[in-house]
Amino acid sequence: MSDEHTQTGTGWPQPAEPARPDGPAGEPDPRPEAPDPDELSPLSPQGHPPEEEEPSAAPDGSVSAEPAEAAAVVPPWRRLSSAAVMIVVLLGLLGFTLAVQLKMTTTDSSLAAARQEDLVRILYDLEAREIRLRQDIAALEESQRQLRSGEQGRQAALEEATRRADELGILAGTLPARGPGLTVRFQAGAKPISAVRVLDAVQELRGAGAEAMQISGGDRATVRIVASTYFLNGEGGSLIVDGRPLTGPFTITVLGDPATMRTALNIPGGVVASVAGDGGNVIVEEREVAEVSALHDPRPLEHARPVS
Repeated sequence: MSDEHTQTGTGWPQPAEPARPDGPAGEPDPRPEAPDPDELSPLSPQGHPPEEEEPSAAPDGSVSAEPAEAAAVVPPWRRLSSAAVMIVVLLGLLGFTLAVQLKMTTTDSSLAAARQEDLVRILYDLEAREIRLRQDIAALEESQRQLRSGEQGRQAALEEATRRADELGILAGTLPARGPGLTVRFQAGAKPISAVRVLDAVQELRGAGAEAMQISGGDRATVRIVASTYFLNGEGGSLIVDGRPLTGPFTITVLGDPATMRTALNIPGGVVASVAGDGGNVIVEEREVAEVSALHDPRPLEHARPVS
């Protein structure tokens, strides 16, 4: 018998034991990739996981295998990021704005049929109104800053209330006013000065930033011009202003920026040109200090009430 075999009681050689993964003298295997002997399955070879079960064959010969877990179906709209959604919303708003602007541009035919003189007047009125609005915004922002300034808030509020009351009184015609402005005198020619020409002058002066106005007649009768003032043609070339008759020549005293108001009266097709076309004349003079002293007697309101 060979030395490599160990004798047994039957006389048959006993095979040698397989080498253990542990090192000599029972030390653990130093190889980091060596598997744990306790984890090795006696039913599978060492170092190889059990083979996956083959898919079962159907009676018709087709092979089918069910996955362990069905893949979740993600809707396409959930794949969109927040940036993509925001871009879609902004594009929709831009399209709506362009459609509205195009509609307004194509449907406004009143300006296309207007005369050049009317367009110049409209443009000038819009520019003057823009300047006044910007000045009002600056004044309101300054008032707001003062009202928030702490200790000076109460005093600033009182001064602001007083200033607003004075402004409303001047606009309503219940307080006299003075300041730089113009005197506009109408001299009749072949035709008398009509109420329409005087009303046009008042409207152009308001559009140019007039803050207070009054009209005087040749008999020195004076009427304060406010928002509710009306003009009618009287007998013999006279005018009826708020129910009071005035005889010519007529003079309007107005407070505001003299240069701006003079330009408004002299635009092509304006009051000066219209009166000259009727054979009359309009004399415009600047005043460093003009005074509007006539007062308007406000009537009590019967229907309008402030909104609380």
